[in-house]
Amino acid sequence: MTFIDQLKGGSIPDPVAAAARAEGVDPSHLAELVKEGRAIVCLNKVRKGCKPLAIGEGLRTKVNANIGTSRDRNDPAEEIVKLKAALDAGADTMMDLSTGGDLAEIRRAIMAQCPVPIGTVPIYQAIADTTGPAGKDMFELDAETIFKVIEQQAREGVDFMTVHCGITQNGVEMLESQRRVLGVVSRGGSFTVAWMRKHGQENPLYAQYDRLIEICREYEVVLSLGDGFRPGAGADATDRGQIHELMTLGDLTLRAREAGVQVMVEGPGHVPMDQIEANMLLQKRLCHNAPFYVLGPLVTDVAPGYDHITSAIGGAMAARAGADILCYVTPAEHLGLPDAKDVREGVIASRIAAHAADVANGVPGAAEWDLKMSRARAALDWEGQIALSMDPVRARELRSRAMPENEDVCTMCGEFCAVKVYNEGCSHEVKSPGYPPIDVVRGEK
Repeated sequence: MTFIDQLKGGSIPDPVAAAARAEGVDPSHLAELVKEGRAIVCLNKVRKGCKPLAIGEGLRTKVNANIGTSRDRNDPAEEIVKLKAALDAGADTMMDLSTGGDLAEIRRAIMAQCPVPIGTVPIYQAIADTTGPAGKDMFELDAETIFKVIEQQAREGVDFMTVHCGITQNGVEMLESQRRVLGVVSRGGSFTVAWMRKHGQENPLYAQYDRLIEICREYEVVLSLGDGFRPGAGADATDRGQIHELMTLGDLTLRAREAGVQVMVEGPGHVPMDQIEANMLLQKRLCHNAPFYVLGPLVTDVAPGYDHITSAIGGAMAARAGADILCYVTPAEHLGLPDAKDVREGVIASRIAAHAADVANGVPGAAEWDLKMSRARAALDWEGQIALSMDPVRARELRSRAMPENEDVCTMCGEFCAVKVYNEGCSHEVKSPGYPPIDVVRGEK
């Protein structure tokens, strides 16, 4: 029985209860959210050494980090270095998007050292298996190979899989009836469209969706319904192709839920700021409040080298409006494969965005973290500030670079430190009025 089956039967599976405790919410509350499809708990039933993770409505916004090889850089050891960089920076989930080298070996190496849920895009390996030893053209890929890979990865313990089930012949016609600046930028999406054109057939993942559901049921794999038509340019955002696919994903979400399979839905992409809230609302309405997993979104197209910043801006707005998990973007986005430094910067940027939204959304514990930092600043408690930092390593580096450790001010203001001057000029009663409780700080009382 799947988690949903057990919840409908009146029992709370241990992984759901454990995930609730990690979130600081009542297990019965999370159980209702998962049963209704408003949240998911990621944990493949055969996965070892991984803590279950809850993603969804009212919970802490999560951050995913992508790693993986390419044709030109396919050293498994390098991917382990990137994995550790992402985990050290606080990534909640990982995805292996490898396309070069022995993909199965690379995935297993990553999984062996990954204590958080891990996802894949199975079509990458399916293409590699087709073009590898057999030496076939990639368009000779068939449905049997795709489903063989999906089952293999599920059996190995992959927790969630991106599958581009929402690309249909009708959807391709809808997309191509308009002029896009960048066409299809999803790798899995572009290959699926090209395969459908070449063979004149329906997308196998759509045509045989029930087969996919059965594999996910057996192993408790979360279906991450991929947005193959996500916009890769701001000018393409919220167009007919994107929305048609989203409507299809809504139908597929219900079919999976009815079969007891957990679902999250993936989203854009490049989206101007004025369209982000509308995109979140559309997804929640059309996909029946399924957890929403967004790439960015990136709010401008002109910042290569800084797209972790454009992504963080959009990610904060998206999470404030309902997105549940942010897929990070690194400074190397659009330019090349990221290294470990890029990975770390991308995770931190997305965590900042996620946390900023959590504070605004009243997620338990979010504002409390900020208040602790403010109190440490008020006390000129530098060690406390470093310990409370999103990135303590970076905070200590900058502090040490600027001042001797025994100084109680920084080089910005020195002896003219506003906090120090104010405290020294006040009476004891004014300086130490006591800390207000968090509900007063929030204005709730």
